[in-house]
Amino acid sequence: MIRDIPTTTADYREVARRRLPRFLYDYYTGGSGREQTLAANASDWDRVRLRQRVLVNVEAIDTKATLAGEDCAMPLALAPIGLGGMAARRGEVQAVGAAEAAGVPFTLSTVGLCGLDELAAAASRPFWFQLYMIRDREIVKAVIDRAWAAGCRTLMFTIDLPMPGPRHRDTRNGMAVPGVQAKLLKITQVLSRPRWLWDVPLRGGPMCLGTMNPHVAAASDPDSFRQWIDTQFDPSVTWSDIEWLREYWKGKLLLKGILDVGDAESAASLGVDGIVVSNHGGRQLDGVASTASKLPAIASAVRGRTEVLVDGGIHGGIDVFRARALGASGVLIGRAWVWALAAAGQPGLERLLAGFREELRLAMALTGVTRVADIGPDCLERGRAGG
Repeated sequence: MIRDIPTTTADYREVARRRLPRFLYDYYTGGSGREQTLAANASDWDRVRLRQRVLVNVEAIDTKATLAGEDCAMPLALAPIGLGGMAARRGEVQAVGAAEAAGVPFTLSTVGLCGLDELAAAASRPFWFQLYMIRDREIVKAVIDRAWAAGCRTLMFTIDLPMPGPRHRDTRNGMAVPGVQAKLLKITQVLSRPRWLWDVPLRGGPMCLGTMNPHVAAASDPDSFRQWIDTQFDPSVTWSDIEWLREYWKGKLLLKGILDVGDAESAASLGVDGIVVSNHGGRQLDGVASTASKLPAIASAVRGRTEVLVDGGIHGGIDVFRARALGASGVLIGRAWVWALAAAGQPGLERLLAGFREELRLAMALTGVTRVADIGPDCLERGRAGG
């Protein structure tokens, strides 16, 4: 039987659902609590209406943009995904290859399967690195020193995870539950996906957190991922730690997890190079506002003082356009790239990114703009700029 070729983010998500063990698919896909914020992230972008214009010369459309000082083929970067390398064999290596082919940045997670050195060997251009604050600051220094040595010049510090949110899908699937029953449940789910078992764990080892493995013994077992977060992530981090990090890190510094105007202004006053308007993809505090609804006010408050990016519910090039029109320099995509990678490996992710860029080009053509820099509030229907 010939199956349809995945085209949209939703298509890749469905193929990923069929190919991944349930606990891994739900880990990538789910949110916290009742997943209200997860749903709002996507639905609120849909409420932002574009203003169609005609009879404008749009023969020469240019989707290029600059993010964190880097030239990009479009205003998009791949977000950090914990355990993203389990979506496909050496997943982050395949993802960075697809990102380079598409001309966009890739961000390696602190808790990615592939480590800094492995990614540096596979990459032909600098990639970004995402940091969580670990309790032991000497480990933090060692990790970001290794990131610098690996060629990273953009550090993305995630600030909205002082402790993990209640992710009920993980509990149901045994990811956050100790004991024999939980282990048997995960084994059953793995055995139900023999193709993934053969391709990823058996042929794609080692299955460890590549960057953290030299520093934290528990990080060598992905099954201990949640326990490691509970014991190692530091809930005492404050703005003074950002000051220290800003002084220590000599490259570009982005803060990911801003959802409040006051916090955005505090970040700008500390001299960070950019912020990411984010609610952790709806995976932390359920019931907070969507990123689309918060973006305009935050972008307006810090305009000219720091760069603004946004993530959460970005499913296509039209959403990239919407984000630019609401004030963001660009977007990060997370689940979308993991689903494409799980569904069809690096070629699938390359096709997905090509689709994002083509959809962005179409949106620009039909709203009468030829440069990304010209995408602004005037490209939206009045009264809809806030979602």
